[in-house]
Amino acid sequence: MSLLLQLKRPIVFFDLETTGLDYKYDRIIKVGAVKIHPDGRKETLTKRVNPQMRVPAEIAALTGITDEEASKMPTLEALIPEIAAFFENCDIGGYHVGRFDAKVMAEEFKRVGADFKLEDRAIVDAQVIFHQREKRDLTAAYKFYCDKDLKGAHSAQNDIEATYEILLAQLERYPDLPRDTDGLNKACRGNQDRFVDSEGKFFWRDGMAVFNFGKYKSQTLQSVTQAHPEYLHWVISPDRQFSQDVIDICYKAMKGEFPKKTNLSS
Repeated sequence: MSLLLQLKRPIVFFDLETTGLDYKYDRIIKVGAVKIHPDGRKETLTKRVNPQMRVPAEIAALTGITDEEASKMPTLEALIPEIAAFFENCDIGGYHVGRFDAKVMAEEFKRVGADFKLEDRAIVDAQVIFHQREKRDLTAAYKFYCDKDLKGAHSAQNDIEATYEILLAQLERYPDLPRDTDGLNKACRGNQDRFVDSEGKFFWRDGMAVFNFGKYKSQTLQSVTQAHPEYLHWVISPDRQFSQDVIDICYKAMKGEFPKKTNLSS
């Protein structure tokens, strides 16, 4: 066992594939886990799960797990005894695990009358450590890409000159990056293609806009517009301070115009 990681009890590093981004609403479609014992032994667990709800087209494109395939897998309730035994008396670890995967697991266990206790476990999140130790601000980027110290940081002119230099250095360093602005725009969006707007207030599910906030979270924009139009009035009211694209989306929805994502494979 590596002396770098000193364990008093086993730790399970795990990652979930789910039907979406809402840990209270969405369901698990795949569990991948590695258990590390204090003596260095490793055990693995991989399970595909029938979420008992539709796998959206966007998730199928992202994970390679289609709705038809998922529907043939065992339910989580059937798999709970094996999964619970694998995690029993273990701490947990992962990447972004504390903010999402652990919460999903707790909610899923609760749905079937089981308990995935988080308060009894240490949670080790590699993403949190990464963000704490490796700064990702403009000064750090300028040093990394251009090997220069940013003089007069937070001066608008200095910052923007440095930003342009960074972009040129990135284009030189990464030959696979697009050279045109349309291509760069698509590359910069990355996972944002899962969202309808720049704030992430709406996400795509089967090509339809779905609320990602508020009391109608995980409901489609179209269904909320039809059943609760007053909520859209609340969103677009001047004292709400949503971004302009969120306001535009709601305003158009009130007129019967709804955003559609036609390219579900992107």
